[in-house]
Amino acid sequence: MKTDPAKTDSTKTEPARTDPTKIDPMTIGDAGNTAGAQAFEPTPETDEQTRPPWAGWDQVVRVAGVVVAVVAALVTGFLEILLSTLRAGDVVSIWRGDAIGSGGGPLLWLSVVLAVVLNYAIAWFSVTTTRRRWSLAPPWALWTLIMLFAAGVRTSEGDYLLGGENWVALVTILAGSLTYAVYSYRLILKRRLP
Repeated sequence: MKTDPAKTDSTKTEPARTDPTKIDPMTIGDAGNTAGAQAFEPTPETDEQTRPPWAGWDQVVRVAGVVVAVVAALVTGFLEILLSTLRAGDVVSIWRGDAIGSGGGPLLWLSVVLAVVLNYAIAWFSVTTTRRRWSLAPPWALWTLIMLFAAGVRTSEGDYLLGGENWVALVTILAGSLTYAVYSYRLILKRRLP
């Protein structure tokens, strides 16, 4: 379908084409000479655009990244200790107000899955945020110390927080620590940060 040039919209006009070498500097701001004005109009620069960013932000981000990773390792460590005694019957008994582990049925692997997924996420976060490999060590060490402390210290009643008969807790310690180790090993092999 061809359109007749006479019937086209007459409100559309092309900008005036001028030779940039023949533009009078006094008429740059005129409305009729906008094509040349865009080529020669200076851009305003402010102090904020020319000032470089504060050099200390890099340190602030690194410290904040390590602090967040350590706090996340602390919280997830206690959560995994708490959920290591979770049984299949607890899904119903918790809603009645009973403690975790008081229900019947087999132990659930939720603590192991959380240890692998969350520890990998914490390792990735700490290295990616700080852009340093060493930042993996503080959350790894804290998480491992929490788990070893929970497995080796008795409560006032004489019970261990993570008993030797609780195989889910033992696998959680192994899988969680190996997750950090595998992430660290992959960083060494790659020789570059994610």
